[in-house]
Amino acid sequence: MKVAVIGGGWAGCAAAVELARRKAQVTVFEAARTLGGRARRIEANGRTLDNGQHILLGAYRDTLRLLETVGVDRKRCFLELPLQMRYPPGAGAMDFVAPRLPAPLHLAVALLRARGLDREDKLAMARFSTSARWMGWRLHVDCSVTELLERFDQTERLVRLMWRPLCLAALNTPPERASANVFLAVLRDSLGARRHASDMLVPRADLSALFPDAAATWLATHGATVRTGAKVAGVTPDGARWRVGDETFDAVVVAVAPTSAATLLAPLPDAAPLVAQLAGFTPEPITTCYLQYEGSVRGSVRGSVRLDAPFFALEDRPAEGHWGQFVFDRGQQDATQAGMLAVIVSSAGDAAALPQAELAAAVAAQLAHVFGQPGLASPAWTKVITEKRATHASTPGLVRPDNATPWPGLVLAGDYTAGEYPATLEMAVRSGVAAAALLARRA
Repeated sequence: MKVAVIGGGWAGCAAAVELARRKAQVTVFEAARTLGGRARRIEANGRTLDNGQHILLGAYRDTLRLLETVGVDRKRCFLELPLQMRYPPGAGAMDFVAPRLPAPLHLAVALLRARGLDREDKLAMARFSTSARWMGWRLHVDCSVTELLERFDQTERLVRLMWRPLCLAALNTPPERASANVFLAVLRDSLGARRHASDMLVPRADLSALFPDAAATWLATHGATVRTGAKVAGVTPDGARWRVGDETFDAVVVAVAPTSAATLLAPLPDAAPLVAQLAGFTPEPITTCYLQYEGSVRGSVRGSVRLDAPFFALEDRPAEGHWGQFVFDRGQQDATQAGMLAVIVSSAGDAAALPQAELAAAVAAQLAHVFGQPGLASPAWTKVITEKRATHASTPGLVRPDNATPWPGLVLAGDYTAGEYPATLEMAVRSGVAAAALLARRA
């Protein structure tokens, strides 16, 4: 079977690897020069950065399986941490770290040891986790995450320091607009599964090198072709086959963002319903602010800024100019980036509307305030990157398209397709695997 995969992001690369593994003849078309789609590396200030900081989970079974397939060494490419939600010390906020004990004992001990939570907070979290497990981590009728938490009498402090930042990080959608069922699915496969499923995997390599580049190398050794800088203008039926450019294929995987997929599919017969569905997603941006520090700042190591942990949660208070939600010490991921901090703003519409220099200054001031280190207010340089369509909003009751389409031999792959997960790397990979399986069954 000769298959065209349009899009070299994580979904497209996953589909291509699965198809090649099943002996298909695969050609990948990627419009950009760099593979990875909305999770890729960029070059800035003479350094290799990511267009957004990511964390994977031990629950990402398909992603981890494909990484192993293409030869990625998990131990070398990830900083593996136990489940944690830690705030800068001295701020009187929460410190929650799960020990490496069997589930669910690891969560029970973490809750008992957690600092910054009152007895009422701990009882509320235990009650919520027990109830969610009892109801199978799913509601019969979806609602917002905010409504879900209110139903289970979660305390204001627990919502502010635990559930809200988790919701933003996982769904890139504020709790008042986020789907409770999608949020519960994430909790089920992390908090509600085996202990290692809740492990947090922080990439040491850039996002393109982590999987897409390794996939391209693997594909080349398995007879596939990967073409970067190759924009596909249209897909045309050609009898029982498909024409892409001046070539014909037995099948096509459309693995681009939903708006691009809508444009590509619009000329096809009876495409209007699917095109309208694809065009109807609400995009959510993510902003990453990189701050490079040089010289000595109190608490630094060997002249470079170094945090006491690989990452910390931050309380975002936009009214006070505190936009950051998490800060990562890139030097602990990659020694060549010592002194660099990456601050994440999920669902970043308001933050991204600010001038970049103003946002970077506000984020640096926030770090100086919460860590009690005035020197953090003066980084040597900054770089603000906003991925405007990083994900779609995971809203209650959102109907997402299946991998299958009305046209035989043409399937969709992407983090927006039908599934329990939000728009994450794991959802993208799962979708690519599912698309490949559909074509394999057809063959």
